[in-house]
Amino acid sequence: MAAKRAATRQHDGPRSGQTRPSEAVPEPPAPAARARRSGPVKPLNLALQGGGAHGAFTWGVLDRLLEDGRTRFDGVSGTSAGAFNAVALAAGLLEDGPEGARAKLEALWRAAADAARFSPLRGGGSGQVAFDVMTRVVSPYQFNPLDLNPLRALLEDAVDFAALRRSSPVGLFIAATEVSSGKARVFETREISVDAVLASACLPQLHHAVKVGRHHYWDGGFSANPAILPVIEACETGDTLIVQLNPDRDSELPTRAGEISARMMRLTFNLPFRREVETIERCRQVANEGLAFGGRLRRRIKRHRFHLIDAVRYTRDLEEHSRLSPEWELLCHLRDCGRRAAESWLKKHHGSLGRRSTVDLAKKFLD
Repeated sequence: MAAKRAATRQHDGPRSGQTRPSEAVPEPPAPAARARRSGPVKPLNLALQGGGAHGAFTWGVLDRLLEDGRTRFDGVSGTSAGAFNAVALAAGLLEDGPEGARAKLEALWRAAADAARFSPLRGGGSGQVAFDVMTRVVSPYQFNPLDLNPLRALLEDAVDFAALRRSSPVGLFIAATEVSSGKARVFETREISVDAVLASACLPQLHHAVKVGRHHYWDGGFSANPAILPVIEACETGDTLIVQLNPDRDSELPTRAGEISARMMRLTFNLPFRREVETIERCRQVANEGLAFGGRLRRRIKRHRFHLIDAVRYTRDLEEHSRLSPEWELLCHLRDCGRRAAESWLKKHHGSLGRRSTVDLAKKFLD
């Protein structure tokens, strides 16, 4: 696949709250440069969860992995913000290798912050509350009849989708949800387009459904967040790193209206991933019991090794509205958190790549 053919291209703050417009926020200092470490370069798949502006944590994870230089990416699955990061990573690698990918990720997140400067969702407060109430009674087909979406121009300006379809250096797997059936639709490398990415990030209370081909799509988080099985099936690499943005559990009972709504959305977007983990564990259990275990995908599942970087310790105290408020100061804070988490993971687990899993998916997500 394209990821194997082009792998050689890769050889070489504060919490959310009231802030000033992004251009007025003092530029956070760039993370301290680190020399690339010596050692074997190991292949790795990525599975990038959606989470709105919290996807800047994933930006930081990718930035540190690219800077470290001891991994090359084979397949990259992404949903919503994960899809945004996936295409930025692929486009940057195609243009100028790892440094190009780091630059592309920063440019796209900066542009997203600039585009959101005048959003009513920015910074919470009364504007956000009023907009939230409005979207409960007025649809985006009414308050945005022309279907204006600043992310479309942003992506079209920054990403050469035709070039990605021809020669992406990584395999891409972008998940969206078919509106008519609720089924997951995974757009692979040769199908990648700006519409596929916008479909993956289409929250139906904010945007028109995105038409790709003959079907309309909503956010991929409703059906695959992210899709893992297609990566296992299509990619030769036997290790997948999951970047988790959404808490998988919360012991505190929600009692306020906003808390209940946020918990409902979190449960909705976590369910597809939990079901995929259940499928993986069922396949492994059948194999361990010595029962018939046929099929290429099942054999790959049995052998596959999983790894995890979890953002929850960094995001659990952020206000729920911060997901929809990509203020530059918050994005830089989350980027730096992602870099720290990736640095810790590299120190502890890089040596396990190709040898063993470093997370027990069943214990983490099903117990």
